[in-house]
Amino acid sequence: MKIFYTPKFVKTYKKIPAKIQLLAIKKEKILLANLHDPRLNTHPLTGELGGSWSFSVNYQYRVVFNFIENNDILFLVIGTHDIYK
Repeated sequence: MKIFYTPKFVKTYKKIPAKIQLLAIKKEKILLANLHDPRLNTHPLTGELGGSWSFSVNYQYRVVFNFIENNDILFLVIGTHDIYK
């Protein structure tokens, strides 16, 4: 499994605090080891984002992603709950 990043993800990643960026990198490694690790709270989304998934970086920040071919993952955006709007 590999992770790919949309330009929107890269843009939003650069805007979050450095401390959260480092934590996101740690959570990405956990995701690669075990998609359903309880520390991630990985779950499918509903509504307008139905078909996408999310995991928690911390209490405030989330990563929204999709599964793509070959069980790879595409990170769409990172941010607070505002990203769901």
